[in-house]
Amino acid sequence: MKDDNFLRANNARHMWHPMGHPGEAMAHAPTIITGAEGSVIEDIDGHRTVDAVGGLWCVNLGYSNNAVKDAIAKQLYDLPYYSAFFGTSNPTAIEASYAVREFFAEDGMARVFFTSGGSDSVETCLRLARQYHRIKGEPGRTKFLSLKKGYHGTHFGGASVNGNNRFRVAYEPLMPGCFHLPSPYPFRNPFHETDPAKLAQNIAAAMEDEIEFQGAGSIAAFIMEPIQGAGGVIVPHETFMPLMREICDRHGILMIADEVITGFGRTGDWSGSRHWGVQPDMMSCAKGITSGYFPVGAALMSEAVADVFEKADADGAIFHGYTYSAHPVGAAAVTTCLEETLRLDTKANAGPRGMQLYEGCVALMEKYDIVGDVRGGHGLMTGIELVSDRAAKTPLDADSMKRVHKATYEAGAMVRIGGNNIMMSPPLVITESEVAQVLTALDAGLAAS
Repeated sequence: MKDDNFLRANNARHMWHPMGHPGEAMAHAPTIITGAEGSVIEDIDGHRTVDAVGGLWCVNLGYSNNAVKDAIAKQLYDLPYYSAFFGTSNPTAIEASYAVREFFAEDGMARVFFTSGGSDSVETCLRLARQYHRIKGEPGRTKFLSLKKGYHGTHFGGASVNGNNRFRVAYEPLMPGCFHLPSPYPFRNPFHETDPAKLAQNIAAAMEDEIEFQGAGSIAAFIMEPIQGAGGVIVPHETFMPLMREICDRHGILMIADEVITGFGRTGDWSGSRHWGVQPDMMSCAKGITSGYFPVGAALMSEAVADVFEKADADGAIFHGYTYSAHPVGAAAVTTCLEETLRLDTKANAGPRGMQLYEGCVALMEKYDIVGDVRGGHGLMTGIELVSDRAAKTPLDADSMKRVHKATYEAGAMVRIGGNNIMMSPPLVITESEVAQVLTALDAGLAAS
């Protein structure tokens, strides 16, 4: 490892960072994180903070789970790589596929297609959804429905169903045939509806209208996050996902649940779909599948979807995949991570600690007028929307958001900024005292706005 002087001098000079302006990174060098333990990260200056972002919605087990680290290290010596393309396999991939299927059996999932991450998993679901209908003799079902404010990765397919224009406008034209419905977002929606249950009904009616307009026989799938993450932690009414499921069933449309963030206990249940009592046709997952320790994702299929592929003629062949699909080291991380997730029962901690964080943020809303909305209360996912005028819901300006972020970090918590939202998704092993520290830091950050 180069010394600190080298790292400071070369920070952002050679590497372009995801999700930001390269010129801005040159002018204002990113924070260099050098170490981590439990739910705490440390930067190059020795400043320690609670990581209220959980890496990037992913370090569910915190940074100190040696069982997963040891499994990765051992596998590097046993078999560091081999292809899982048709014709070869490896022991850890077989074990990992069994573990993932068992983990999501209650969600109706029956088959696992490993990928390198969340964007890959979404892309796989979209591609296989089209192929599913082609096998069934409905090749005209090529379109996709999704929700505004939804996030589904940055591949061309995922960006096309993404519902946030930050990930779209610079890369258009995107994939045709993708249509977006309003988000279940009571604070801002085209219906001016603040009642979440009524809003759910309005969006269901909009979906029916869009299906009628497009023609049900042209739509392959509807994709949604059970709780919208990067869009600002938007929690739908409990009736919303079941309503969408019923509409999809009635029109022969596959439902894809994007569980990249919500899977593996973050909602207080093992999946976001299970949290709302819904079994999707497909699920995309990643992040918590290895706690971020190794880049792995998976696309999961229900028994009914799997049956169509496995009983098909040559049309059932899947000519899709990645060099690192079912990577043996990643697979070893998956199996051990799931064992640790179940052993620690992380969902049981996510519920009360998530409520502590949410209620603490609601209290801050009463203290600061710039807090326009607080969303969460369903596991360790909390969003705070900042405004300059609460009555007009005017988004807080970017410079003020940066001041809030900087002051919060200096006071002891790393949070994530997205537009005028503060988003938090700490490790699922976070303690009561650490959540209290996050809230104290937020208090200081909001005061600095």
